[in-house]
Amino acid sequence: MPTFDLQDTKRRMEGAITALKSDFQGLRTGRANVNLLEPVMVESYGAMVPLNQVGAISSPEPRLLTVTVWEKSMVNVVDKAIRNAGIGLNPVVDGMTLRVPIPPLNEERRRELVKLSGKYAEAARVAIRNVRRDAMEQLKKSEKDGDISEDQLKKLSAQVQEATDSFVKQVDQTMKTKEDEIMQV
Repeated sequence: MPTFDLQDTKRRMEGAITALKSDFQGLRTGRANVNLLEPVMVESYGAMVPLNQVGAISSPEPRLLTVTVWEKSMVNVVDKAIRNAGIGLNPVVDGMTLRVPIPPLNEERRRELVKLSGKYAEAARVAIRNVRRDAMEQLKKSEKDGDISEDQLKKLSAQVQEATDSFVKQVDQTMKTKEDEIMQV
């Protein structure tokens, strides 16, 4: 009886796609996206917490984010945290709300972001190939131990390769979509 689980292999490959999409959400495309402020950490009562735990983030316009801070004493702390996060954004304090304009990207910055997205995509491809390698090793071990026949090994290996090709293609499509989004003026 084969102990190999193709669905588990596919699930692990899907994890690489999910991680890639998460990485891509943090990349600035010139349009406001609440995920841009996800990496910002704010000091609140002596502990570092994510920005979304001290205020509500929204995107009322394509080139503007707003952060509505829940406590008046936190407004300046949040302002400082966004400025120091290294994401190139400068909030404007307006009472308990911070307006964060998203500046348009210049050509050079767009190209840098495309390169960075390429690195993220390559990391996802490597992760998928690592899952494939693990699956192939498991299959070869199962055949060596006599759990599966040589024919089953070939059939399952082909299915693993097919899944790998499919997920790498998804990475390429996701990368192309993100690249188009970044380069769009």
